[in-house]
Amino acid sequence: MTAMRTRTAGGPGAYGAPGAAGGPGVPGGPGDTQAPTGAGAPQATGRRAHELLRTGFGLLGPRHGRHTLPADDLDTLALPIGDDGVVIGVDAEGQPAVLGLNRPTPYDVVLIGGLWTAQVFALRAAATGARVAVETGRAQAWTQMVHAMGGGQNGLAVYDVGRVPPQGASAGTPVLVVRDCGMRPPRGRVVSGPWQSVLTLLPYLSPVAPRLLRQARLVGVQRISPDEAGELGRTMGLPRADVDSLPTLADGITLWCSDRDRQYVMTQPTDAEVGLLGTPRRMD
Repeated sequence: MTAMRTRTAGGPGAYGAPGAAGGPGVPGGPGDTQAPTGAGAPQATGRRAHELLRTGFGLLGPRHGRHTLPADDLDTLALPIGDDGVVIGVDAEGQPAVLGLNRPTPYDVVLIGGLWTAQVFALRAAATGARVAVETGRAQAWTQMVHAMGGGQNGLAVYDVGRVPPQGASAGTPVLVVRDCGMRPPRGRVVSGPWQSVLTLLPYLSPVAPRLLRQARLVGVQRISPDEAGELGRTMGLPRADVDSLPTLADGITLWCSDRDRQYVMTQPTDAEVGLLGTPRRMD
């Protein structure tokens, strides 16, 4: 929690206060009785105006009372400040879970789960201003999203597997590449880099999963079979409680794992997302 506290300083130089530009007691103001006269007056006035500008006094603005706030009311200005990024759902305490996809360093994410969750991520990433490039072997599954977003003109484009062109990512135009290439995705031509994150979707645990998991900075796991949970637990070093819970996860719930943290998150769709993609589901 960070409080933003702003107070217009009183004292000399404040609007309407003694010593303010154009105020009483300031050269050139209403109370100035020392204004130069005579033939040299224009030059002297010009020099004085130049001096006032040089020292920080510019054009005279409107005269308002000073903005003050009692110390007891400062807490009313407190604003919640957190990481920026894509809201991927809520955690166990009901607090927003935010994933920062737009980074100046390469960032790889692996999601072992359903298409629905990957599509929600793509929609929300585009809503934050990122361009989304989808590499997929089932373009028809993304057609409705493309049409809803203006036929690919508003931040989302779909490409065949291996056909994603260079995206030209930058701080001003970050990119999310979604790789929806089945159980054995080939090595991508377009990889993660500065301001370009890659989300690889795996419907289930596959022989290529260990390689992808080693490269990933973040791994999301939705409901999988007990055998897959055991294998994944050995690969990722998951506690027994997490291994036992993975086969029982409800639709829309994902266990997100990084190097230092694990968190269960429920992705809750908005009304617009339900209208476009339907309700949360693990199977497609």
